[in-house]
Amino acid sequence: MQALWRRIRGLGRAAEPAPQAPDGDRPAVASVFAGSVQVRHVDAGSCNGCEVEIGSAFGPVYDLERYGARLVASPRHADVLLVTGPVSRNMAEPLRRTYEAMPAPKAVVAVGDCARNCGVFAGAYGVAGAVGDVIPVDVEIAGCAPRPEAIVAGMRKLTGR
Repeated sequence: MQALWRRIRGLGRAAEPAPQAPDGDRPAVASVFAGSVQVRHVDAGSCNGCEVEIGSAFGPVYDLERYGARLVASPRHADVLLVTGPVSRNMAEPLRRTYEAMPAPKAVVAVGDCARNCGVFAGAYGVAGAVGDVIPVDVEIAGCAPRPEAIVAGMRKLTGR
């Protein structure tokens, strides 16, 4: 056991280096965030597949916080609104109110195909539309459900890290 502790102490910290910072097509609003964003997540009517992947993206393996994105509980403290799912009729007004409660500058990230274009729920009677039909969207992350790597890449566009 002592030998194992000596090896661990001698090795030090062993982690993979971060990938290259994203370059190029950052949204215009992203330049004012100065490398750190506070994120408020809203489920507008999803099947919870995207929520599982968001949990993985913020978890210890992908660790989105190391790129300057942190989940917050109130839209009044948020810079970015992370929206999943097609906007149901019951969530259209609460989503608008959440967006309006955020201080400027603010950005919206639509996560998943359902948030981008209603996905498999397109045309359903309870769906008001995609996120972009209700509030303006700055970044879209494709996939059903998008992989944690895609979520991290999309959020890194906003933080610039």
